[in-house]
Order: sequence, then structure tokens, then C-alpha cells
Amino acid sequence: MNAEPGKLIQPVIDIAARAGEHILEIYNTDFAVETKDDKSPLTAADKASHESIVEALQELTPNIPVLSEESAAISWEERSSWAEYWLIDPLDGTREFIKRNGEFTVNIALIQGNTAMMGVVYVPVSGHCFYGYQGGGAFETNAAGDTRTIHVTAEAQKPLRVVGSRSHRGASLDAWLENVGDHVMVPMGSSLKICLVASGEADIYPRLGLTSEWDTAAAQAVVECAGGKVIQLDGQPLMYNAKEDILNPFFLVFGDQGHDWTSYLEE
Repeated sequence: MNAEPGKLIQPVIDIAARAGEHILEIYNTDFAVETKDDKSPLTAADKASHESIVEALQELTPNIPVLSEESAAISWEERSSWAEYWLIDPLDGTREFIKRNGEFTVNIALIQGNTAMMGVVYVPVSGHCFYGYQGGGAFETNAAGDTRTIHVTAEAQKPLRVVGSRSHRGASLDAWLENVGDHVMVPMGSSLKICLVASGEADIYPRLGLTSEWDTAAAQAVVECAGGKVIQLDGQPLMYNAKEDILNPFFLVFGDQGHDWTSYLEE
């Protein structure tokens, strides 16, 4: 029997907010930076957030396993049998954290089957939280606790509002933008890029570079609950725990479903 996302959403928002407090304690110090095996940075904040979230989720749902960026060594043999699990990125946007620009998040997603059924994206610096769950819609809450329902922009604006990474950009994206034509770039870090599409503040996020499943799951749940789509370049939905490696294929996130966004890709 799978967990009910609607009953878990508020406890998970609280867990993400507490993790955010641990992150801010370190953010406001002269923190040290390590380098992980894949050459990406790691701080004490990643570790503190990870430990806080894992402990709280295991207490909340002791029968649901947890996969985190900071504990990714679980074998495919084990996790391929999971019917549901928590997928977390305890600090998404570590480069933004190091730059101290505030554009980093705590991401917690509930995966059932191969689908992100629920997602919480918490922004420690601003206290904003984007969240959504299947059957319940998508929402944004500010630091004062004011909550609003969010929706994608169903018809893309002109010029097209394209959200892109502050820290990652390549020739494939430049070619895609040239094919699109008239557009404005909305720079943003971490999974907030997907949340901008969810809240109607951007029309599309083309991710033509590598990401991992924990980078996208929570925000994918939010944008899909807000009426958007996240597709691979072949048009298939972006899925989770469907293969041994945890790298995502390239993907597109958008609200306007009356347009073939893959048509701007280079052959």
C-alpha cells in the first residue's frame, strides 16, 4: 500500500524548512568547501541537511527507503525493487551556495513507481517554498506563511521567456535558442528554474546538459501539479528509478502544451 502524498505534504514541508535552518547556520559562517569524486563542491551544509532530512523521514515513514545525493551508493539491485521511496537533494545548487546568491534549495520528492508524485522545494534564504502533489495541485508559500496556488502559463508569451542556469551553459542550448528566435533569458540557479515555469514566471526550461535524478524530482512534481510537462527529447516523460545510473537524459520543462518544443532541437 503506497503512502498518501496529501497526508505527508505538510510534515515534509516542515522537514525541508528545518533542513534549511541547518543550512543557514553554515551559510552565515566562513564555511569550508570540499571537492567530491565527480569534482563538484561539497560543504558542511550538504551533510547537515542530509542528516536532518534522512533522520526525520525515517521517523515519519519508517517503511519507505530514502535515496539522497549524499548517500547514493545504494545498489541498483536493491533500489530496482522499490515500489516507492524518498528522493532528496539536501542542498541543490551548491555552487550558488558558495557564491552566496541565495539561489539554492532543499529538494524532497516522493517517488511511486517511476513517477514523482509529490515534491517540496524549499528556499532557505528567502523562506519561500514551492510544493505540489498529485491530486492536490501546486502552491507557493512565502516566509510569512501566505500561500497561493500556482499554475504554468498555458500559452507561451512573446518574446519567449526561457529560464536557464547561472552556472551551466553550453553550445547545445545556444543552438536551441537561436532556432527559437525572439526570447528573453531568465537566469536562475538550482531547481528554482523548474519552479519558475511552475509559477508562470517563465515559459520553458531547456536542460541540454547533465543532471541527476535528485536534482529534478521534487521540482518536476511541482511543475506537473501546476499543469506543466517535463519530457525527454524523444517526447517521453522524465522518469525515476527506471535504470541503473541516476543521470537524467536531456529534457524540456514547459507549460504551453500546444507547441512542439522539440522542433527547435538540432538534428
